[in-house]
Amino acid sequence: MIRQSRLLQSKPPGIWGFRHIGTWMARSPARYNAVWAYLMLLPFLIGLVVFIVGPLFFAVFLSFTDWNILGWPRWVGLLNYSELLADPVFWKAFWNTIYYTLITVPVTIVISLGLATLMNRPIRGVFVLRAIYFSPITVSVIAVGLLWSWLYTPNYGFLNYVLRFLGIQPISWLVSAQTALLSLMIVGIWRGLGFNIVVMLAGLKSIPQEMYDASAIDGANEIQQFRHVTLPMLTPTLFFAVVMAFISSFQVFELTYIMTQGGPSNSTTTLIYNTYLQGFTFLRMGYASAISVVFLAVVLIVTIWQIKFQEKWVHYDE
Repeated sequence: MIRQSRLLQSKPPGIWGFRHIGTWMARSPARYNAVWAYLMLLPFLIGLVVFIVGPLFFAVFLSFTDWNILGWPRWVGLLNYSELLADPVFWKAFWNTIYYTLITVPVTIVISLGLATLMNRPIRGVFVLRAIYFSPITVSVIAVGLLWSWLYTPNYGFLNYVLRFLGIQPISWLVSAQTALLSLMIVGIWRGLGFNIVVMLAGLKSIPQEMYDASAIDGANEIQQFRHVTLPMLTPTLFFAVVMAFISSFQVFELTYIMTQGGPSNSTTTLIYNTYLQGFTFLRMGYASAISVVFLAVVLIVTIWQIKFQEKWVHYDE
């Protein structure tokens, strides 16, 4: 009996029943806190495994198969990847995504920084301006796409109406391969301003006023203060905004689906939209998974590079 009692005390009581759990946890405050911490994290961990980690590994597995959703996946090895490298539509979507990112990210960051700097001043009605600039991010992407599609309409769209009023030839915004992607970029930049302005304002508010007072005593003007005080102190915020804008630009899908459906002549087809077409229109889930794996690899590589490169230009408080 004594030996059995010692055995019960030496091993986790959950093996013998729930009535011993309270006693087992009460013996150590650290053990008690750890158990409750894991219990509180359990819903998140389950969601992480079920909705993120699990689908990720399943997509990687599907990228080596041929699956049309209706039957069982058939293993084909690297066939999807070899076909992908020879697919001109994939490369068109890849370079469209790169081009979209290289234009929208820096333009959005620069405009957001300029507007945030202006709205950081104590001017009358600044709170109304902040609400107006932030409002696009609160509107549904579907509503934004439909609104801008109407603005871009060749015959009776508002933008071409203004151009005709100014004596300028109307532009075929969404129906021309030369201007369709640019039109999507304009919408993407306009919609991304609100979030980035709020982020920039938060960063500007965190800069101590003493830094500006000290630079003013040393004779620095506003341009010099912005260059030598504002920008260095704002680099952590800029780094966060650049990373988020990059990931968001690579994930562009809704505007393409609503406004152009990838046309004309695949001029607005992006990686995510091509993945959608291959998987849910042509029922080539294996090939679509291969595109998504390549997409994930590109985003991961660039994000890691940004994190490594930020050590050279991001300045923290210390």
